[in-house]
Amino acid sequence: MRAVLAEDQFLLRDGLIRMLQAYDFEIAAAVDNGPDLLRALVDERPDVAVVDVRLPPTFTDEGLQAALRARRELSGLPVLVLSQYVEQLYAKELLADGNGGIGYLLKDRVFDPDEFVEAVHRVARGGTAMDPEVVARLFSGSSTARESSLSRLTARELEVLEVMAEGRSNAAIAERLVITERAVIKHTSNIFTKLDLPTSDDDNRRVRAVLTYLKDSVGAAE
Repeated sequence: MRAVLAEDQFLLRDGLIRMLQAYDFEIAAAVDNGPDLLRALVDERPDVAVVDVRLPPTFTDEGLQAALRARRELSGLPVLVLSQYVEQLYAKELLADGNGGIGYLLKDRVFDPDEFVEAVHRVARGGTAMDPEVVARLFSGSSTARESSLSRLTARELEVLEVMAEGRSNAAIAERLVITERAVIKHTSNIFTKLDLPTSDDDNRRVRAVLTYLKDSVGAAE
């Protein structure tokens, strides 16, 4: 699997390269600024991009904007962004285009290699990998029920969807919420029905349900 990596801090960039290579990723390019990132993504057309939000020359959202511009040229390009903090505006921009896998992790998660690499694989496969703190912050911003598809869900179904947004399996959701895996399957089926997600493979419907949840949560926080 080929990856393009963007991180301006040398030690972290070098560590990410070594980590991904240890898990059989081919690093197609590793860059430290926004313009080089955009060129690398368009030229290399990787299986996944791992991108620091803040890159030179502006140190604002240069990395995210380069990745989003590349996604407009390469529809469905999987992008996993790394950030020091939870920034709702950046999450909203990332979620605006539901095409292809997306992820938003805090940099602290990088220090758990198994969890991080699994998240990169999930995004590359078209799934989602949202940091639990990011999900919690987005959800807490929605203090009142909105007239949206999410208002149809029960409190338990929202809890299931919140953990699902982290990319967790049914077994992991069951363990987190202290319920049976059969109960998770039932709640998941109800979520698909209430969000009007037509029958397709469950992985696809899980991603679409998560995107609905995250987009509505970001919108409610504004």
